[in-house]
Amino acid sequence: MKRIAIIILAIAMIASTNDQKEGENMNSTLKLTQEWDKTFPKSDKVKHQKVTFKNLFGITLAADLYIPKGKENEKMPAIAVSGPFGAVKEQSSGLYAQTMAERGFLTLAFDPSYTGESGGEPRYVNSPDINTEDYSAAIDYLSSRSDVNPEQIGIIGICGWGGISLAAAVNDTRIKAVAVSTMYDMSRVAVKGYFDSMDEEQRYRMREQLNAQRLVDYTNGTYQRAGGVVDPLPEDAPQFVKDYYDYYKTQRGYHKRSLNSNEGWNTVSNLSYMKAPLLAYAGEIRCAVLVIHGEKAHSRYMGEDAFKALKGDNKELTIIPGAVHTDLYDNKAGAIPYDRMEAFFDKNLK
Repeated sequence: MKRIAIIILAIAMIASTNDQKEGENMNSTLKLTQEWDKTFPKSDKVKHQKVTFKNLFGITLAADLYIPKGKENEKMPAIAVSGPFGAVKEQSSGLYAQTMAERGFLTLAFDPSYTGESGGEPRYVNSPDINTEDYSAAIDYLSSRSDVNPEQIGIIGICGWGGISLAAAVNDTRIKAVAVSTMYDMSRVAVKGYFDSMDEEQRYRMREQLNAQRLVDYTNGTYQRAGGVVDPLPEDAPQFVKDYYDYYKTQRGYHKRSLNSNEGWNTVSNLSYMKAPLLAYAGEIRCAVLVIHGEKAHSRYMGEDAFKALKGDNKELTIIPGAVHTDLYDNKAGAIPYDRMEAFFDKNLK
């Protein structure tokens, strides 16, 4: 009997592995757009396909897989990419993923839970726990593929997903290298505001407002949206808000499924990040880390402070001269240091 039980378990494990390898066949409950609807041109150097996979919360995630042409039958190093916070895979993360695939990496740009083409109800919810798990689910999927070396997997986090990717690297020891670009620490912004300007009393008042909104949402059976990038743009808007507008609200970066381009997150979602410091254990990250930021980015202080918390001789900081936060979204003026990123992942994954 014991032998029979072991055989049954082995068959179940093989079946599960095969399901993961054929992630693109798990999309029956999701409606995935098949036409190219990215904010960047399609490369003729890579093979692109839609895939899906599940996280530990049972949410099915939608992703774009980019495979270097001519390497389809090789075991490759792989990189999972997400961000910015409130964006979709058709924007910055897809551009990063496609470009790194052109440079020899199998890459995966995914929509976080509750957003874009990924599953999860209610829609437009953010959670530090679930968002961090999304990266580990991407590692699960990549590790199961026959064309990926599971010992050579890294991640990239853009903007708010920079801090989230560092939190994932603390917890998931399978991650061998992480690059964060123009990063936000979303928990820091949620609890302290921009430039750490919010005090304890202001935080309490914000919590009061958000909890009052919870009751309104519950009573109405719907969720109030916080709004994406402000539109129309006030004349006295800070420069970084104007930069966001220039990306999310214009042809440059607008996408119909992007939260930031449209109505934003559910308002009450911000509560989850007000009690969960993402970088509390950043000093315990053992894998290689590359922190990239723009010299003139309003968010630069978050990237530099995150770098200061890191330990070890495999951590690097790169500041891009003259670049603002959103220049690193779509390589405006050649701001994204792809050569530096390629060298970093070559060194730490290959």
